[in-house]
Formats: sequence, C-alpha cells, structure tokens
Amino acid sequence: MNNKKYIQMLGMARRAGKLSMGHDMALGAVKSGKAKLVVFSSDISKRLVSEFEKAASEQKGEIPCVSIDETINDIHRFVGYKAGVLTVDDINFSTRIYELIKEENVYAN
Repeated sequence: MNNKKYIQMLGMARRAGKLSMGHDMALGAVKSGKAKLVVFSSDISKRLVSEFEKAASEQKGEIPCVSIDETINDIHRFVGYKAGVLTVDDINFSTRIYELIKEENVYAN
C-alpha cells in the first residue's frame, strides 16, 4: 500500500467519479474546461506532456499540470485504471491533491 496521501485522494476522486483517465478522456476534459488539474505518471513521453501542457495553457484560467513519481503500473495498482495521464475534474479534489503533491516534494510544473 502506498502511504502518499495524494494517491489516496486520487483513489477517492476515482470512486467519486471525478477523474478522467487516459489520453482521450483526459484531453477531452482539458479542452472542455472540465479538468481542474492534470497529473502525469513518471514514465510517459515528453511529447504527451507537451501536448497536455499546451492544451491546458490555452484554457481560461490555465489548468495546472504536475508529474508524480508513480509509473503507469503504480497508478493502475492504486487507482484501478491503467493510465499515464489523468485529470481531476473537481475543484475541491484538485486543490487538495495539488497541495499534497507539492508537500510530498514531487516535481510540479
């Protein structure tokens, strides 16, 4: 079990139906303005990160993007969906998850 609080919060957001997981769903959430935070696994390509950062910066209110230490397989194990990118689509969850990621000294863009 992972003791990082942001992983636990991502799991709670998943159960609440507040995550968009995988490239197509996450990109759709970003482009529609539904996404409040974009989270990248540690093992996705730089091209994918650039694509999402560009899409996020084009939105009104610019959506924050963060990279975490966990891999795609770690995310699958803890959240239950195999994805290298996901979005948090709720302002309350996204604010708390972003704070926890920064507290854990994880690289935040």
